[in-house]
Amino acid sequence: MKVRIKFRKYGVMKFIGHLDVMRYFQKALRRAEVDISFTGGFSPHPIMSFAAPLGVGLTSDGEYLDIEVNSTDSSEVMVKRLNDVMVEGMEIVSYRQLPDKMKSAMSQVAAADYQLFFREGYEPADWSAWENAWNAFLAQPSLVVWKKTKKSEQEVDIRPMVYRIGLENHVITMRIATGSVHNLKPEFLMEAFYRYAGMEWKPFIFQVHRVDTYMEEEGAFVSMETAETFIEN
Repeated sequence: MKVRIKFRKYGVMKFIGHLDVMRYFQKALRRAEVDISFTGGFSPHPIMSFAAPLGVGLTSDGEYLDIEVNSTDSSEVMVKRLNDVMVEGMEIVSYRQLPDKMKSAMSQVAAADYQLFFREGYEPADWSAWENAWNAFLAQPSLVVWKKTKKSEQEVDIRPMVYRIGLENHVITMRIATGSVHNLKPEFLMEAFYRYAGMEWKPFIFQVHRVDTYMEEEGAFVSMETAETFIEN
């Protein structure tokens, strides 16, 4: 049986990198006595797949982990069992069955919603000028930036990877491409804006929060949680 787990990452756990999160969940699943399936061969490991790695320092309400299990209790029971072994900063939101033919979370993810909050001391001195520059930046038909690769540096238009963006009460919201095919980090977009506006860019201007992660179905983005079905007693 395929199962999709939705979880939150917050507090001090935002400083834990993706590889450590993978190792953490391997241990947590074992402590919660989840009957997870293992690969074959000489070095078997749990069958699990994360939707999209979360950058160090980011918090999230919408992270997803797919696993395969041999047997399971109900969704309600499994959420409690897992949360009983979670540390502060990790919370299981849902545990639901996936259709047998459903692709893995990693191959499905296509977009994500983010909120960006100014850290204390990094707010613009002149909000009016900042917002005018912001609106001018977004009004451009293309957002061409230099993006470094492993071997070179090339011009990339990131405009097609920005699906929605807004500013309300000094909080920036955006839906951007996320995944293995197209991927845009919120910090990369904001750095492009600051350089366009001639303002000094510092990596820790914003606290970034991922709201949810999406897959694409029939030309529309839907939450990765919608593919799940509650497991009854």
